Amino acid sequence: MLDKLMYRILGGVAFARRKGATVGEGCRILTSRFGSEPWLISIGSRVTVSSDVVFVNHDGSGWLVSDEKGRRYRYARISVGDGCFIGAGSMIMPGVRIGSRCVVGAGSVVTKSIPSGSVVAGNPAKYICEYDDFVDKVRGWRAEVEMSGETRRQRVDSILEEGYKMELRKGVSDVS
Repeated sequence: MLDKLMYRILGGVAFARRKGATVGEGCRILTSRFGSEPWLISIGSRVTVSSDVVFVNHDGSGWLVSDEKGRRYRYARISVGDGCFIGAGSMIMPGVRIGSRCVVGAGSVVTKSIPSGSVVAGNPAKYICEYDDFVDKVRGWRAEVEMSGETRRQRVDSILEEGYKMELRKGVSDVS
């Protein structure tokens, strides 16, 4: 509860830094979930970490093993390179390194490191395409200069896509 309040007061970047994470310049941090060891998290510059992203830098299952040496612990750093986007609700697991210019799709569980220039999604996250191919696709989306209106709603509505994606029994199809 206190973390959520601090997050709202400070904003995402300042909150992450105050918790101990290293955060580069020009970032958008929309989560407050930096785990119990936030100092083990490093985020590059120009990174967006969407809402409800969870960073997990320890594996608590080691507590199941206890013998004459005691319980077992695993802590590992997490790093995110420059120019990345991590989609809403994703989970980044211990020891993962996300290279620069990467996209992690919403709801992904990243269990292995991702090379620079990759787009991944799913549970567990799997390679989808190269970052440059993703950028080429996004260039076809409506542009900021095409927006019109006084309010945010008017500007969004002015470039709103028409139609819905419909799932059919024999596959997925776009219906306009």
